[in-house]
Amino acid sequence: MAKFEECLQRLEKIVQELEKGEVPLEKSLTLFEEGMQLSASCRKELEQAEGKVEILLKQNGKLQAEPFEPVTEKAPGRR
Repeated sequence: MAKFEECLQRLEKIVQELEKGEVPLEKSLTLFEEGMQLSASCRKELEQAEGKVEILLKQNGKLQAEPFEPVTEKAPGRR
């Protein structure tokens, strides 16, 4: 998961640079574009990892693995 952590660290540095407000407009746009690409990459890796997560349930005194099903925003009746 080193790639994810590297992307996240780079993304944090970009945010810090942009928040300072000392970067010229052209460089700000370049940094913003890179940040959006990193954000999409991180999101994709998280979604892939989420699919591999398993929840352990204790049934009849034994731990049983079940696939993790994330709650989506589209889930009806959950408010």
